[in-house]
Amino acid sequence: MKIVLIPCPIADQTASQVLPEEVRQAVLHTTHYLVENVRTARRFISELKLGIVIDELIFEILDKDTKRETIIQFFKTYQNVPSVGIISEAGCPGIADPGALAVGIAQEMNMEVVPLVGPSSILLALMASGFSGQQFRFHGYLPIERAARIRRIEKLQKDVEKTGETQLFIETPYRNNAMLEDLIQQLPANQLLSIGCNIQDPAGFTETKTLKSWSEDKPDLHKKPCIFLLGRS
Repeated sequence: MKIVLIPCPIADQTASQVLPEEVRQAVLHTTHYLVENVRTARRFISELKLGIVIDELIFEILDKDTKRETIIQFFKTYQNVPSVGIISEAGCPGIADPGALAVGIAQEMNMEVVPLVGPSSILLALMASGFSGQQFRFHGYLPIERAARIRRIEKLQKDVEKTGETQLFIETPYRNNAMLEDLIQQLPANQLLSIGCNIQDPAGFTETKTLKSWSEDKPDLHKKPCIFLLGRS
């Protein structure tokens, strides 16, 4: 058995534009999946229009609550199938994603792991920011509690000043506007902030401006997937 890391679009109805043929071929020849969200995975496979009967596929949930034992048992149960695909909610499995658990177990069990090319909102936002792509760090979600969150963003800003290392982080979409407000209020006005919002969606954008400029023209980020980047030019 081999483990195939199958990327999916990060914007709806863009599979034909952002996924190479090897991804389509991998899906065409895979019947067993570990997925973050079954509904999303089924919709993605249907969007590829490969003539696959979705109801004949086997799906197992792999999310933040999945236990190691569940994945190990899945691998043992289906050890004779040629491949198991891993599909994230969006983008590349294993990157800021629960898929890393299954990949780690597969490596421990000496399985072949095959990563396929596809969109990653983290890398796309970094590419479009104008910040350092030589030194960068992704922090995932920052603390929910406001005082702790402010301490963290202040530290990240100091790290940018000290090292030039780009700092990337995300927030739950319904708290994006509060995050932007905290950045504006707590950090120096000349600090550069890049925001990647709804990346690869026609209505999306990636813009880099000083916090002073953001304060003068604040976008509505509510319930829109965003990546925030602190850096310097």
